[in-house]
Amino acid sequence: MSKNYTSSKSPLITTEVYKEFSPNSKYIESASDDSHQLDTLEKNAGTQSLLHNETAPTLSVADAVAQMLGSLGVGYAFGVAGGAMASLWGALSNSSIEVLNFRHEAGAAFAAAEAYFASNRPTVVFTTAGPGITNALTGLFAARGEGAKIILLSACTSAPQRGRWAIQETSTYTLPSGGIFTPGALFNYAITVESAAQLPQIFRKLALALAQPGGFVAHLSIPTAVQTSLVEDVSWPQLDIAASAIAPHKQAIAKSVELLSAGPFAIWVGFGARHAAEEIRQLAERTGAAVMCSPRGKGIFPEDHPQFVGVTGLGGHASVFNYMQQQPPLRTLVLGTRLGEPTSFWSPLMVPKGGFIHVDIDPEVPGVAYPYAETFSVQSDIKAYVQELLQHFPDTRVDSIPLLLPRPERESVALDLDIDYPVRPEVLMAAIQKVIVEGSDAVVMAECGNSFTWSTHLLQFPQTNRYRVSTGVGAMGHAVTGVLGAALGRQGKAVAIVGDGAMLMNNEISTAVKYKIPAIWIVLNDARYNMCHQGMQILGLKGADATMPVTNFAMIARGMGAEAVGIVRESDIEAALEQAIASNSPFLIDVVIDPDRPAPSGGRNKSLAAQGVKSTPAKTPAKAVSFPLV
Repeated sequence: MSKNYTSSKSPLITTEVYKEFSPNSKYIESASDDSHQLDTLEKNAGTQSLLHNETAPTLSVADAVAQMLGSLGVGYAFGVAGGAMASLWGALSNSSIEVLNFRHEAGAAFAAAEAYFASNRPTVVFTTAGPGITNALTGLFAARGEGAKIILLSACTSAPQRGRWAIQETSTYTLPSGGIFTPGALFNYAITVESAAQLPQIFRKLALALAQPGGFVAHLSIPTAVQTSLVEDVSWPQLDIAASAIAPHKQAIAKSVELLSAGPFAIWVGFGARHAAEEIRQLAERTGAAVMCSPRGKGIFPEDHPQFVGVTGLGGHASVFNYMQQQPPLRTLVLGTRLGEPTSFWSPLMVPKGGFIHVDIDPEVPGVAYPYAETFSVQSDIKAYVQELLQHFPDTRVDSIPLLLPRPERESVALDLDIDYPVRPEVLMAAIQKVIVEGSDAVVMAECGNSFTWSTHLLQFPQTNRYRVSTGVGAMGHAVTGVLGAALGRQGKAVAIVGDGAMLMNNEISTAVKYKIPAIWIVLNDARYNMCHQGMQILGLKGADATMPVTNFAMIARGMGAEAVGIVRESDIEAALEQAIASNSPFLIDVVIDPDRPAPSGGRNKSLAAQGVKSTPAKTPAKAVSFPLV
């Protein structure tokens, strides 16, 4: 990518140098000095007035950082305040950035990630020292894995107090510097700001990195004393950054065309291809290629399209394996997915005879999931690659697919008044499909666990950017709290389908109420960590207890100020969903579901069998169950 940046005498943010001035620095000891005191105060006041008229207010490091973040395009800051970062909190709150005070730092980080994906603008997470930072790390780890652009702004202990047991001390005495305060697996860029003089270079590094394709997670840690220090001799560089995609080499396109023209091929779509939905559709229709997607890529290619064969991996469809066995492609064009365990389970059944053409902006991704398979690697932005590829295929649509492609199975479960209670998850998903997916434009998020598998398997999205799941980390609480960021970022409704375990672990209902965020939670309430419970059954393992006390989430939500309804009968589901969509307030639907309905994962269990995982036949339910790879 070409980058053009120049310094200018007219900086992006202009700051000047001011010295701290106090008119009351001298103590007057006696009443006889009153007239002198008055004269001194009048003179000083006059001098102060002159300085005030001739110069702008003093700018602290905290104020400068807030201005810097605003100039980088940050619109939202999510976090939990504390004494060590009071100056930063105040500066953010008085800047152009909208500040949202959360109840837990992990929830703030999850929300920041989803706000980025919904708005395509970088976001900030702010924390105090000590546990503020460590609480946020899981959410930031997920953000890095998901490919979000986030800047963590934290406080740390000032240099003179380090090693002296300061409150919530944050230093090398209490936390490892490597990985938290330095670049590595967690942060793309990390630095402790010890001087205002560092800010221009930090601004430059952040601006250039945020303009690059892909994710970027940074950490700026600012000691408490430095936050209030004055900015001296700082000027912000004027950067003219040409944002451009990583284009494929001509040789890579030529080789791709040669390989794809040699026989039938499939397209495997991942989340990294979300900005190339239209181009991928055109390529599929011109070539007749079958299309499958990762769980995160769900909806990028229309799921009601006749060339769509299903979702792969966790919660995926057996139709994908049927296609790979009955009508195997010669090669598979992989676009924007790492083909990791949640997407492929590394099943050899997914490897075509001619191997993969794997396209990704990260050159280290292709070939990792299937190191033994023949792989032609292309480093490129997906949209740029497919646009180039389209130039080499006839501009005609393949109106008839040579062979009838397998389609994802769609189970219809009719309402039955004889079994109206408890709610079957299949019936709940059918109602969500009708009222929310087809009847609104809301973003739908699914939490990890059985919520993930039911939603991924049964919901069908005909358009892109409507479905979000996290597979890189799969942390409980991601969707429960991330739904706030999704609603904010898109300025509209966002729905989280979650389990009761995640809802008990970390929710931000109170935050949604405070800021009037139109988030909707649909809680699959079965009084279990049910993915674990069902998984232990299928593996024939005894003794582990995955149950929890029954919880009335509707009562909890109403106690926090949200609207809520409890559902125990299938016949009441649609009315509750319609009420939630129509509401302008945060809304929770507490659905008591049948805990014994095994979650769908027929395709996944074929993958597990292919990898040699065995279950105990006597304990295997009649229908396949979803459970993490053991």
